Amino acid sequence: MNYKVLTQNKNIQGSINLPASKSISNRALIINALSYSPYPIRNLSDSDDTKVLEAALFSNTSKFDIGHAGTAMRFLTAFLAKIVGEWEITGSERMQQRPIKILVDALVQLGAKIEYINNEGYPPLKILGSHLEGKTLELDGSISSQYISALLLIAPTIENGLTLELKGDITSRSYIKLTLELMAKFGIQYQWEGNKIVVPEQHYFPLDFTCEADWSGASYWYQIMALADDGEILLENLKLDSLQGDANIADWFVPFGVSSIQKENGVLLKKTKNYHPQELVLDFIENPDVAQTMACLCVAKEIPFHFSGLKTLKIKETDRIAALQNELAKFGAQLVEPADGELAWEGKLDMEMKEDLPLIKTYHDHRMALAFAPMALAGLPMQIDDPMVVTKSYPGFWEDLEKVGFRIEK
Repeated sequence: MNYKVLTQNKNIQGSINLPASKSISNRALIINALSYSPYPIRNLSDSDDTKVLEAALFSNTSKFDIGHAGTAMRFLTAFLAKIVGEWEITGSERMQQRPIKILVDALVQLGAKIEYINNEGYPPLKILGSHLEGKTLELDGSISSQYISALLLIAPTIENGLTLELKGDITSRSYIKLTLELMAKFGIQYQWEGNKIVVPEQHYFPLDFTCEADWSGASYWYQIMALADDGEILLENLKLDSLQGDANIADWFVPFGVSSIQKENGVLLKKTKNYHPQELVLDFIENPDVAQTMACLCVAKEIPFHFSGLKTLKIKETDRIAALQNELAKFGAQLVEPADGELAWEGKLDMEMKEDLPLIKTYHDHRMALAFAPMALAGLPMQIDDPMVVTKSYPGFWEDLEKVGFRIEK
């Protein structure tokens, strides 16, 4: 099934009830389980990833299939390694191609008993939950922050706690900070100086906790306002002063004429001026999940760009570097990869390459559908393949687009 995305309305008005933060929800679920809390987490994300993780934590089975949910795979692997029992965890075909050896090796150093069922270094895994004993682990800071967060979440519950020494540049530092700040809300003390994180052995305290709205989801509405001629959108339950690192993007959109105003019930986006930068140079090392948003925006507005800090994009739901190159070529944009972790475009469209109604492949990656659809506002209609892939993080996305004037032909 494909959706055709069209719109002629360039004045965007409305109020959007954003999904809750998947990043906060998934971390809070693990912390809640480790604190043996009697309180349910309020305003949990209704994304596929969170539903899968919640179902696993509350199930009576010892075998878990987490589908495409990378966060659930990493967090559950660490969690189950310390929970007494025999466990198996698997996922989709793509998930079985996503490496997990770095995390498994780290857990084994702590005393975990984990075996690879099929291919060395990749899910599915067989885990014999056992007593873990803390020590100092050295990890490459440029690896996925989800490995680091998975270890940090269980760190207080390990005998003698855990010390992580991160070598080199730290990718997605904001997500590590998010993990530690959430742990602190549940009573955990830690030290983070330079590249060294120390979490002593201690107890989580149960907390009646409510998740805030998702800034990654908000990025598509910033993109829409940047492409609009006029209008304003209220993003309900969103906070400018947020635990989420992607809140930084509010500043990125000022040059596009989009202002952000904190209201009591959310953040109001207003199109103040209709202009854009001559060139966009951004480092995504703290915000890799909004790279697709910004690449699609730049092509839609024909803005040259040079992006860096994208090394982790190749091990996401798909190889997002290759996926962006493949699909933006259908609009006439030839993106290049100047170096590992970089993506660039000179700002010129090849009209011979441009398709009238391109079919955008999503590669089982929710952010491909979410980032490409707003381009219709720039007079670039398209078809989206496998449109319901958005349920991974933003199940109501298509309905929300229709609320503000997009035409979605199903």
